[in-house]
Amino acid sequence: MATMGDRGRLVVPAELRERAGLQEGRPVVLVESPQGLLLLTREQLRDIVRSGLEGKDLVDQLLADRQAAASAEDRA
Repeated sequence: MATMGDRGRLVVPAELRERAGLQEGRPVVLVESPQGLLLLTREQLRDIVRSGLEGKDLVDQLLADRQAAASAEDRA
């Protein structure tokens, strides 16, 4: 459990900071979700995004979307 301090400062217990690898000055990212706030390191966020994109061919999808848009414009 963490405690909200004065001026919105979040106090994270030392044991939790140690397990999470959080040291003073390390950048963290706050992500708002329907379930609440997530506190992540940049590396953790990167890993989540990469795993969500794994196996997707984004370039082919973008090209297909562009070609469909161009075809729709040609028909208009």
